[in-house]
Amino acid sequence: QVQLVESGGGLVQPGESLRLSCAFSGSRFSFYNMAWYRQAPGNQRDLVAKITSSGSTNYADSVNGRFTISRDNAKKMVFLQMNSLKPEDTAVYYCKGDSNFASRDFWGQGTQVTVSS
Repeated sequence: QVQLVESGGGLVQPGESLRLSCAFSGSRFSFYNMAWYRQAPGNQRDLVAKITSSGSTNYADSVNGRFTISRDNAKKMVFLQMNSLKPEDTAVYYCKGDSNFASRDFWGQGTQVTVSS
């Protein structure tokens, strides 16, 4: 079984930074595509950033230029560096993994990010 555990969320002021971490438990991490999603109250869960098994990345327009997704295959972790945070970034952030061989996607429990002055 694959398990994902997120950490690094918290309360910050606008303009500050946070780094979210997602720890992958299981095998074949390097073969998984990983992504960060977020969900604010009353909203759907939206893709924030993704990184493929080969290292290709893409970002939602709302975070492009401010957020950076990365992975460390040796540590079996994926990160989301969030800079210049805005109040509209406030949401629960979820880590997701998928592969072309797994029978299902895997999701973390979510971590709360609150940006408020």
